[in-house]
Amino acid sequence: MLNTHILSIVTFLPVLAVIVLTMIPGRQEKMLKQFSIGFALIHFLLSLFLVFRFDSSVYKIQFEEVLPWFSTRFASVNYHIGLDGINLWIVLLTTFLGPIIFLSVYSSITKKTKSFLINMFLLEVGILGSLVALNTFLFYLFWEVMLIPMYFIIGVWGGERRLYAAVKFFIYTMAGSLLMLVAIIYMYLKTGSFELLSLYAYHFSGAEQTYLFAAFAIAFAIKVPIFPFHTWLPDAHTEAPTAGSVILAGVLLKLGTYGFIRFAMPLFPSAVKTFAPYVIVLGIVGIIYGALVAMVQKDVKKLVAYSSVSHLGYVMVGLFALTIYSVQGAMLQMINHGISTGALFLLVGIVYERTHTRLISDYGGLAKVMPVYAVIFMIFTLSSIGLPLTNGFIGEFLILMGTFKSAYPYAFWYAALAAVGVILGAVYMLWMYQRVFFNVEPSENNMKLKDVNLRERIYLFPLLIMVFWIGLFPGFFLHKMDKSVEHYMKLIQHTEQVVVSEQSTVQGVQK
Repeated sequence: MLNTHILSIVTFLPVLAVIVLTMIPGRQEKMLKQFSIGFALIHFLLSLFLVFRFDSSVYKIQFEEVLPWFSTRFASVNYHIGLDGINLWIVLLTTFLGPIIFLSVYSSITKKTKSFLINMFLLEVGILGSLVALNTFLFYLFWEVMLIPMYFIIGVWGGERRLYAAVKFFIYTMAGSLLMLVAIIYMYLKTGSFELLSLYAYHFSGAEQTYLFAAFAIAFAIKVPIFPFHTWLPDAHTEAPTAGSVILAGVLLKLGTYGFIRFAMPLFPSAVKTFAPYVIVLGIVGIIYGALVAMVQKDVKKLVAYSSVSHLGYVMVGLFALTIYSVQGAMLQMINHGISTGALFLLVGIVYERTHTRLISDYGGLAKVMPVYAVIFMIFTLSSIGLPLTNGFIGEFLILMGTFKSAYPYAFWYAALAAVGVILGAVYMLWMYQRVFFNVEPSENNMKLKDVNLRERIYLFPLLIMVFWIGLFPGFFLHKMDKSVEHYMKLIQHTEQVVVSEQSTVQGVQK
């Protein structure tokens, strides 16, 4: 059972948590939270089975399950899921963040706790289902399932402008989803199949690829989000509770970049060649624009939110530079961003619980009263700006290296402009750190603040380990995605020449 259906078990196990939570009385808040933490930890430990049993020596869909789901006179749909190097680490990141998030809400969520925990588990099911689905209809179903619990998490447990932020998030995401649904229906009418692996082999005409790619790309661009589709993100991050911001930054945004590499790019390779320079330019604009806007923010949480726009611009540049270096760097940077930015949102949430303000001007001198907190915050700040030996460095390095090596006429300028974001990132993050932790003597209110407690140290410690594990030993993570990235490059470029020429360099990077 475990060997055959492990991926389904990992995907749907949170549903069991929802069932148990419905049976626990709502007034038993402590029991609800303790159960959620324990269940999420078991879920993560079970998902490690996927890594231990994953065969990275060859490319193949692993832990694959194909079952007839339903069939009508007009269509038949299979329950088809699987895992490869493209989605392996994102699935693990989702389950890894689970117990961390539930530990973080132990003291921050005090109203309608039962409903909040149920929505978090349902959101996890939607995320995992979207990541493992290999049937376009199934993927769309899970994609929409994610929308509902996230809407309630922002709208019920968010800040003062939570309803505005929740509605804006819902409208943006739904608009993009409908375009993707139209494209999925068209592909089925054209090919008679919802199966993604079968659709890879079908050659749509040039005009069809242009319109279909645009439909998928807009849906994924909103989720990333790419400039200029990013305006919902700062509001959602700022108004969402800390746990909502962590899952949003950690995993939800990555479903947009994952959608490009899994769906839009291999399905419509001709359109990719047409649109790639424009997407790269938008990615570079997002890198610089996000950094500049973050620099002038007065709200520390909004500053971290705009940093996501900048960091995910690197991922888009890496994906569409279409080299082995850049694509592997982009895949790794998706994980890095989830760890570093998720940790920064947790840290902002810790001090917000104590002060009930996020304004940078209300802080100052915190290093004197919260020294452990200051050290941890500095580590994640350096990780976010890509300091060598931290996880943020290797991803950005591979993206920039791959972009320099790409075949575009202006590849040098693409890489050079993207590198400007590294400098700007250091400026706004270190300036923020200086104002929050130094500059002035702590105010009377800030002098009463307590340093991070044992529970907070426990859920921050695994994230600290990942910062240095990826930074010092990136080969462990890159090796698992080698064959999958090569396979998708073949699908996108329709040639093996580029892949063969770069295999040796990838192995050298890992060593």
